[in-house]
Formats: sequence, C-alpha cells, structure tokens
Amino acid sequence: MEEKQKKEEPDYYFENGLMVFTEAFHRKRGYCCGNNCRHCPYGHEKVPDSKKNESKL
Repeated sequence: MEEKQKKEEPDYYFENGLMVFTEAFHRKRGYCCGNNCRHCPYGHEKVPDSKKNESKL
C-alpha cells in the first residue's frame, strides 16, 4: 500500500519584490524572531511595542 504524501506548505512567497515567510516556516523555526512578521503564529511575543504599530506592507 502506498503511503500518501502530505502536501507541505511552502516556507515563503514573494509579494511586491519582498520575501514573505509563511506560518509553516515560523512553526518550523519554533520561536518569534521579533521582526513583526505578517504570519507570526506566536502572537508577536518578542516584537517591541514601538514596532508593533508599524505597517506590514
């Protein structure tokens, strides 16, 4: 019996010339990097308050 391969989400995509990391990438890394990432699954816990209000392009 063949084992079904699960479709893995890509780690990033490009938008307006910028690389945007996906939630899958962040989960693989395992922690918030503090850069106010668009798809952060960790609630932006390490993002400084001064950076939290910045627009995410």
